[in-house]
Amino acid sequence: MMNSLTSTTSLTRDAYVQDWRTTYHRSLTSYERKKSSFVSGLLPDLPTKFDAFQLLDILQKRLGTELLSRALQPTETIVSPRANEPDSQWLKTSNMVGVNVRTIGSFWNVVGYALTLPSFHDSIHLLPIWEPGVVGSLYGKVSWNINAEFFSWQLQRAVPWLDTVEKQLKVVVNLLHAMGKTVGLDVIPHTDRFSEIVLTHPRLFEWVQREGGRLVNHSENVWEQVEEVIWQHLHHHGTADGSWLNFGKEVLFDPNIPFLHDKKRQEILFGFDQQQRLHRRLALMQDLVSRGFETLPMTMAPPYRGLHINPEEFVLDERGTPWYQYEFDHPQDMSRVFGPLTRYRFYHSKNDNQQWELDFQRPHMAAWAYFSRKYHECQQAYNFDFMRGDMAHVQMRAEGVPAQPDDFYDPLRAVKEFVQKHGAQHFAFYAETFIAPPDTMGYGDEFDHLEAIRADATLGDLQSSVVGEATFMERFSLYDQLLRSRAFAPSFTMITADKDDPRFDEFYRAGNIVRYFTGLFLTDMPSYYSLGFEVRNLHQQRGKNEEYTKLYVFQIHDDAETDKVTHGPFEWGENIEQFTEMLELRLFAETIWPQIDGKRVKWLLAPDATAEKKLIAWTLVEDDSYVFVANLGTEPSPQIDDLSLKGYELIYATTAQISPSPIAASSGQVYRK
Repeated sequence: MMNSLTSTTSLTRDAYVQDWRTTYHRSLTSYERKKSSFVSGLLPDLPTKFDAFQLLDILQKRLGTELLSRALQPTETIVSPRANEPDSQWLKTSNMVGVNVRTIGSFWNVVGYALTLPSFHDSIHLLPIWEPGVVGSLYGKVSWNINAEFFSWQLQRAVPWLDTVEKQLKVVVNLLHAMGKTVGLDVIPHTDRFSEIVLTHPRLFEWVQREGGRLVNHSENVWEQVEEVIWQHLHHHGTADGSWLNFGKEVLFDPNIPFLHDKKRQEILFGFDQQQRLHRRLALMQDLVSRGFETLPMTMAPPYRGLHINPEEFVLDERGTPWYQYEFDHPQDMSRVFGPLTRYRFYHSKNDNQQWELDFQRPHMAAWAYFSRKYHECQQAYNFDFMRGDMAHVQMRAEGVPAQPDDFYDPLRAVKEFVQKHGAQHFAFYAETFIAPPDTMGYGDEFDHLEAIRADATLGDLQSSVVGEATFMERFSLYDQLLRSRAFAPSFTMITADKDDPRFDEFYRAGNIVRYFTGLFLTDMPSYYSLGFEVRNLHQQRGKNEEYTKLYVFQIHDDAETDKVTHGPFEWGENIEQFTEMLELRLFAETIWPQIDGKRVKWLLAPDATAEKKLIAWTLVEDDSYVFVANLGTEPSPQIDDLSLKGYELIYATTAQISPSPIAASSGQVYRK
């Protein structure tokens, strides 16, 4: 069953769509009758433009009327396909797809996109789903409210009771579960520096006071002065909801006082509709900033602590307020300050923070409890299956990973364990770490750190290198060793939403199909790619900003920001050749997936950074019926003759070939006994 690339690879996008429409009924019928796990040949952007009734009709035929009807009720919960798992180990072999919802407009459109994903792409990671803050950054959340820009008016017209973005998100997770997909959310240990969360609970964050461009107070309890300013601001300007402050200040600000819940606190401080809330938040922010109070910006990489303000570096906002640049006193290679973000205050400090030292023996219990509880509430409300832990590489202890990490070692670990202990034992943890050398992204050994935070899988950094080059091969070899020796599973990551950026075009100009082939058929290693990879243009020259998903993680409309500004919606690529090769591979994979799913890999030629040829080959421990061969190099490889594949026949190749040897550059083959 060797594939042959058809003439469709030379078609333009328009010609391909016109050609596909002549046969699309066959593909839809196959999907609707459960003969195929996805709609074959459907370009990934097309179903995101389907009329709601058209998509509902497809789902009704696929799922049945009863299941679809239940899934469309936000008060119903469709059980996760992994709900019966005894633990979170399942994530270690998941093939994940990341979706920046902003690129497709709404949660509802994720369901349409999922029509194009075969069953072996079993997990969907949704990038942050909350209201964004400065520059519209998805990672600078302003509140626990779901992002209203992800609401679908079209869905509401079709299903009138789905009249809030929260109801639509619940229904979308229901539908994805019914379609056999698990769904994950981002867990973010920081917020916008003046988020509603920060202003509702100042004590949960680290505050400083400045005079002009000089820090004058960064002691432990600046938050007490901040709470007093906010309390007086409320008395002077009144509450947003018109209620009386007939209780004490502690009741308003202490998250552990249960009878005043967070929604009510939000209404008191900010109000109800988005415009009122923004106006109130900005007024309160201005009051604090005028007195020199602001949250400490988030930092990345050692030394983490020890900051000062550069009085010469600042920007003025539209109100004329200066925002100063913070810098490290003693920076290292990877030290970064994220000016728009602030991290939760998870630990008290030593010596009133005079030397910028945290006391890891004194966790700030209120912050841990609040952080875990709020993410658990979100997981429960929408029935998420896993978390992608943002900034999971953070390890601030200069002495490295403790020999016996306790329950307050890491907040992301705390969220995973809290959710599991409260009923979702299958809830899994996908960590954003880059498997960096010791003391690079965090203090100590990152391998030990990943085990200490009890990550099931981790992103890794294969996507930041060119297929077959020395860096790629070194990382690949290391990841394979870690997979077989450590408690976490490194991911074979092809591309992520924040690597789909003009700066990284060189990584994806060649080798994309062999990336996909290898990530898919390494059945004991997780994989990850982000929406748009299927048709991503090769960008031999830099593309328009609107062609890169990274530039939709934030919203910048200032033309002076030439490398980041966008002027309209995301524009999908038109790489029909890459799409059709991936389609051929997917159709073939469906035919053998039941035999290979979850099987352990046995190397015949393991990834080796020192080898002259970049050929790898493997079979499966439980069943050697299939042999998979991939050439990760840029030249054809004659080494395949050394594999002694007597008794095997070539049944699939990613590029058309006359004979099984040599294997073409950047290509893959499958043999069967």
